[in-house]
Amino acid sequence: MNYRQLIPISLRLNYALVKRYLKDYFNGVQPVIAKDCFSDQHLPFAISVKQAIKKSSYFENKIHNLSIASKCINQRVIKSGEIFSFWQVIGNPQKKKGYKTGRNLINGKISEDFGGGLCQLSGLIYHLALITGLKIIERYSHSVDIYKESERFTPLGSDATVVYGYKDLRIMNTYPFDILFHIEVYDESLCGEIKSSSLISERIIEFEKRAEKDSVEVFTKWISHDKVEIINVSRYLIHISGQ
Repeated sequence: MNYRQLIPISLRLNYALVKRYLKDYFNGVQPVIAKDCFSDQHLPFAISVKQAIKKSSYFENKIHNLSIASKCINQRVIKSGEIFSFWQVIGNPQKKKGYKTGRNLINGKISEDFGGGLCQLSGLIYHLALITGLKIIERYSHSVDIYKESERFTPLGSDATVVYGYKDLRIMNTYPFDILFHIEVYDESLCGEIKSSSLISERIIEFEKRAEKDSVEVFTKWISHDKVEIINVSRYLIHISGQ
């Protein structure tokens, strides 16, 4: 018997949040909560990424959830040296906050929960961070690749799964000037920008796949004129047991 399952979910979540807080405290990490909104008029430069939002049984709910979360992120300036935390900015995506049920992929299994679909938003922000050279403090790939090539809305390896209290996306602004993430949700697409007060040179990022029998490794590489640097390695199972 898995005795952990006997502990109420709310208690397990509170324990995870306290554990994360103490770890941050003792490591001197202060993620950006960004409660105050700022004008972006002094941030004239932008680099953007656009993704399709694929049709699914939860399509309308996903659009709804993405719209709510995007409003929490927009116009929140991240100063030099500050750390953007996906969950510190968005908070727990609960029903009482207006979130609807959507598809989630947790521990290799597809399920539904409030706030489902937000992983596309965290993945878009991660992709933006890669091409602008920001420092990735915390990021997790999905454990399973559930898509066929024709179904992808983003390259394999550019995803960032997030689970409130357990898995966060954290990005540090390493530039000596302000930046912010700005997200627009349309009927069938998700558009993200990193705006900045000074020009940022866009990086060339390549996702190299190396297939194995039942899994695939993706090497995320930064390509420059004189070198190739491996930024990250993600591993995915290519089948879901029982699906």
